[in-house]
Amino acid sequence: MFSKQTAVSFNRQAWDRMAEAGDRLYLAVTPKEIAAARQGKLKIRLTPTKTLPESWLSDIAGRQILCLAGGGARQGPLLAAAGASVTVFDLSQQQLQRDRDIANREKLDLKTVAGDMRDLSHFGDRQFDLIISPCATCFCPETQPIWDECFRVLRTGGILMIGMINPIHYLMDAAKLDKGQFEIRHPIPYSDFDLPDEERNQLIGSERPIEFGHSLEQLIAGQLEAGFKITGFFEDAWGGNDPLSKKINTFLCTRSQKP
Repeated sequence: MFSKQTAVSFNRQAWDRMAEAGDRLYLAVTPKEIAAARQGKLKIRLTPTKTLPESWLSDIAGRQILCLAGGGARQGPLLAAAGASVTVFDLSQQQLQRDRDIANREKLDLKTVAGDMRDLSHFGDRQFDLIISPCATCFCPETQPIWDECFRVLRTGGILMIGMINPIHYLMDAAKLDKGQFEIRHPIPYSDFDLPDEERNQLIGSERPIEFGHSLEQLIAGQLEAGFKITGFFEDAWGGNDPLSKKINTFLCTRSQKP
């Protein structure tokens, strides 16, 4: 029987298993991509298909960057190859090992720290110029501690760029959606814990972490409550044959600044 207290432990083990599966599930950055980043051709994705606007990634060299819940050898090595001093922070040591392997191979300025993205007590106040985070809020039971901690560890004028899942994704019955059937079933905020035990076990399987679908108020207004100013925004979709993505964008990405 799961509880929210065991969600972090369960998800850490799930991400460890996914990291051990290697590129079968998540592709690590390639030497070609590293070479391009070193030449100033930096392409970073925090959502499935769209790269961050070039204007969001100007003046990266020499910056102190926190890759939040960003283990897995994607964003961190690319930012380091572009000349930034990067710290990758992630729940899974196995995901962080993938970053360490790439950093050693490419001789990159990259550090790794393990922990829960709601607790950045390992870091001091105003330590970073930029925080970059792929879609990971969906694996946390609450989001306000994330926004508050990000605000604390950013310097004045610092930037938070983060990908998130549109809560509309969690409205639908997942099994029926896989068959192209649109049935609104779940309330938002959503939690895998609200599913019957048998259904949850079938949905999660052996490799999938527990997910939480947060409201737009929690995702957007929570950043404002922490003190951020939202200065950029775009939407994205899963792409491919995802039925819901053909109807509406299912991912969000914000750029927020600490005044």
